[in-house]
Formats: sequence, C-alpha cells, structure tokens
Amino acid sequence: MLFKRSLRLTPLKRSAFLFGPRMTGKTFLLRDLSADLFSDLLDPELELQLKQSPRLFWEQLSALKTGAVVVIDEVQRVPALLDYVQKGIEERQLIFVLSGSSARKLKRGGANLLGGRAKDLKLHPLTKDELGEHFDIQEACQFGTLPKVAQCLAERDKEEARSLLRSYATAYVKEEIQAEALTRNVGAFQRFLQVAVQGNAQVIEFANISRECSVPSSTVKEYYSILEDTLMGDFLWPWDRSERKKARPKFYFFDCGVVRAVQNRLNDPPTPDEIGFLFETWFVREIRRLRDYGDKPHEFALWREGNHEIDLLVMGGHGPLLAIECKTGRDLVGAKTLAAFRTRFPKVPLVVASLHDRAPRRLETGIELLPWAQVLERYQAL
Repeated sequence: MLFKRSLRLTPLKRSAFLFGPRMTGKTFLLRDLSADLFSDLLDPELELQLKQSPRLFWEQLSALKTGAVVVIDEVQRVPALLDYVQKGIEERQLIFVLSGSSARKLKRGGANLLGGRAKDLKLHPLTKDELGEHFDIQEACQFGTLPKVAQCLAERDKEEARSLLRSYATAYVKEEIQAEALTRNVGAFQRFLQVAVQGNAQVIEFANISRECSVPSSTVKEYYSILEDTLMGDFLWPWDRSERKKARPKFYFFDCGVVRAVQNRLNDPPTPDEIGFLFETWFVREIRRLRDYGDKPHEFALWREGNHEIDLLVMGGHGPLLAIECKTGRDLVGAKTLAAFRTRFPKVPLVVASLHDRAPRRLETGIELLPWAQVLERYQAL
C-alpha cells in the first residue's frame, strides 16, 4: 500500500533541499524522481569515496547534459559536495534535490547552504488526509503516523508497528548522534532523551531537567538544539512583544509513536492524562504539517499570562489570527483565562479543538467548541 503524499517533487523547476526526520519517506520520494545521477550517501563505500575525493562528484556532474536532475540522499554526510552543487547550478544549470535527516552538520560546519539557490522543503509523518480512510485519531496518538508504522497498522499488524518504533530510538542515537559525533557524551544524551520525552508537550524547566540528567543547564539547552537540528521536534515559545521576555517554552516531538517508544509505553493504552499530551502533540504537529505543505506564511506560539495559558496562537504578519485550545476532557477554558485572553486579544477568534465531541457547540462564554477535524479545516481556510 502506498500513501499519496501531499509533498510533490515534480515538476522540478529549481533545486531544493528536502529535510525530514528518519523514516518519513524521503528516499521513497527521491527514488520516484527521474534522476540523471542518484548519489545515495547511505552507501558506505560511496560515502567514503566522496569524502576522500569530493572532486569525483564534479567529474560526474561534468558528464551530464545541461539541465539534468541530480539527487543526493543524506547530503549532510559529505557536506563538501555542496560547493560542487553550487557550481553545477551556476555553470551547468543542473537541478539538484538534496535530502537529509539532520541540518546540524551543515549549519555548524559552515557548509555551503547555496544562498537561496535551492528552496527548502520539509517532509513529515503522514497527515490525516494522506492516511485517508486508514486514519484513526486514537492510533495516531498511540502509534504515530510514520509511513511504515501506518502500513503495519493498516494491515492490523500492531506487533510489527511496535517493533519498528522500538528500533527507532536506538537507530537515532546510533546513526544520528554517535556516528555523526554530535555530542561526546552519548550516555548523558541518552539520559536526557528519556527525561525530555517525559516532558513532551509540557512547559520546560531547564534547571529541573539539568538536575535529573546530572548535566549543566547549558548542556541541556545544547541537547535540545541537537533534537531540533536532527528534526526530532520543535520548541513552541510564548508569545510576547519583547523577545527578551521569552522563557519556559514547550517542546513537541515530531511523532507520538516515537515518544511512546522512548517512554517504553507502546504495550499500554494511554492514560487519560497521557492522551491529553499526546492529542495536543499530534494536533500541533498536524497544524505544522498543513502549514508547510500549504506553503502558508504562519508562525506559531503559545499564549501565557500569569497562570493563564492557551495552547496555540497562529500568527500572520500583523499578529495573531486564531487561538486554539486542545481538550480531551470536560475541563474547558476557565472564565478568568478567557477574560485575560480577551483583554489581550479582543478580536482574535478562540476555538477549542475537542478530541471527543462529534458536533460543534457554542458555549455560554461565547467560545466555539469544535470537533478537532473542523478546527483543522478552519486553519486551512486562513
């Protein structure tokens, strides 16, 4: 079974970076291209050859016709190739598609990022629409939506889905962290990862995590930076007009199944508290996926003022456009929180994305409570 992806690489009019976490299907999309040259840097022999003599790559490019399509899978493994990519674009009008699951080595190593000559594309786990009739919100929260995992679930093979997810964290640490030498203390990073997933979708207290991991706060922040650069997740920062006042963000991992695998919770159904964080994670990530695939110019933040908090603000160029609160239980936005929000944003619509409600409701407070799918439609219409 093949899920139809929202991100299409054809027709290619200009070069592109394609970044996405491991197992999101980047190689599958690349193999579907009609490439004149395909360099798979997961091949250890080819990787070693090009590391030792990057000019071999230029010699290969020189043999191609003008306007040919060149694919490099996992380009971060040999960043030196990017200098020849730029030459290929400028001198031979070649079109490149460059994939990777980590931008860290490229950013930190001073690699040539092509200065706007290639557009940035992001590939995510499967969306609700990509899964179509196979989408189930409970399974998405419990097992995530990585393509191979979704395939197993569609075939009713939950044990194989669990096996794939269990191997994910091990492969991530081995191939992304250890092999790429992103940190010298792999053991400390593994301890941090265990603590970080326990705090998924919750307010981060760097000092508390520092104590639990027995590493300095500066190291904790560096480890979160590694998670971001290897596309394992993103911060959601508080909205504030003063950048200096930004503090205590949340961090959302990219896939609920990976979170539960690292937590060793795959065999157990989510508890009510757990499903709240998982649903919020899935929903926030789904909004990001829709933003990226729809090429929308939105930024995201959380809103917090004193003890009052709203999960998500969708922001355009002139400020917030929509506020969303995710709910899995009966507790809704409190009157004091609503009053504080309305004082700050009197004209910004506030909606509740409900996991369980099947029909819209308008509460006495004036808040719209909508089934989660309708809130996604509301966002897409922005």
